[in-house]
Amino acid sequence: MGATGQGQLIRFLQEELALSPDSIAIALRRRDVDAGPLPMILWKYGFVTLDELSQIYDWLEAV
Repeated sequence: MGATGQGQLIRFLQEELALSPDSIAIALRRRDVDAGPLPMILWKYGFVTLDELSQIYDWLEAV
């Protein structure tokens, strides 16, 4: 995902799922260690529920 796509994803996370910028920043930093997609890291660390994870992937598919 390019920088533009990641920016759109972050806006979606903040506006639609009401994730805090701090939660997103932590997940972005953990991505260096966990080497996985951002949505999975958000779920792994408990920042999103399984239903919200599904919403994220539905949104990614639609974009």
